[in-house]
Amino acid sequence: MQQYLINDIYRATEGEGVFVGRSQVFVRFQGCAVGCINCDSMDTWSFEIEPTSIESIFEKVLEESYQGKIDWISITGGDPLHPKHVPSVVALSKFLKEKGFKLNIEAAGTRVVDEVFENLDYISFDLKTPSTGVQTRLALIEKLAQNYDGKFQLKAVIADRKDFDYTLGAYRKLEESLGTIEFPWVLTPCFEPSEEFPMQRFIDIQEWNQLEGGPFRVIGQQHKWIYGADKKSV
Repeated sequence: MQQYLINDIYRATEGEGVFVGRSQVFVRFQGCAVGCINCDSMDTWSFEIEPTSIESIFEKVLEESYQGKIDWISITGGDPLHPKHVPSVVALSKFLKEKGFKLNIEAAGTRVVDEVFENLDYISFDLKTPSTGVQTRLALIEKLAQNYDGKFQLKAVIADRKDFDYTLGAYRKLEESLGTIEFPWVLTPCFEPSEEFPMQRFIDIQEWNQLEGGPFRVIGQQHKWIYGADKKSV
């Protein structure tokens, strides 16, 4: 029997990435060992939580989705691709697909898990920047481009010029190895909890991107503009 470690299940409007503005239900797994320095969800790191059943998860998903009227579900965390979560994420994703839902996963950029990804409609994959203290291997992004073409976006949180230059360097390296970059590559200006809205950071990142010919899409976190950077489950 699978152990489902769930932090929260809630309805919200997607606040970041290429699907910003889309209504969906978030299933947030509890437990993460990635350790990003500037994580805004550190409450999801611990694996110490009472497990729940797939029946309870589905009951809450139906409630939050207005009985399936909202048909997109985003599996997030924590880190839903941590090895402790993978068997339950595989089982849950197959179950929800059979019920007619469309699935996106928020992947931390530390691993590609084919047994999970093959069951999904979309993959939101991180490129970890220096400000996170974590690194994403470019070989993982190459694998995504080769095996999941048209099915993923790459997101990078940008706190400063060092983050931007690092991301641009990764873009150039992947451009050399892949030939062309055809997948959406999103820059998310960092907006940390307890921080005032960083307007100048947004302006700078847009200008840096424009000076390079606009290889990226700059998309802020809409939910933080509306509710503030400290608000959870929105």
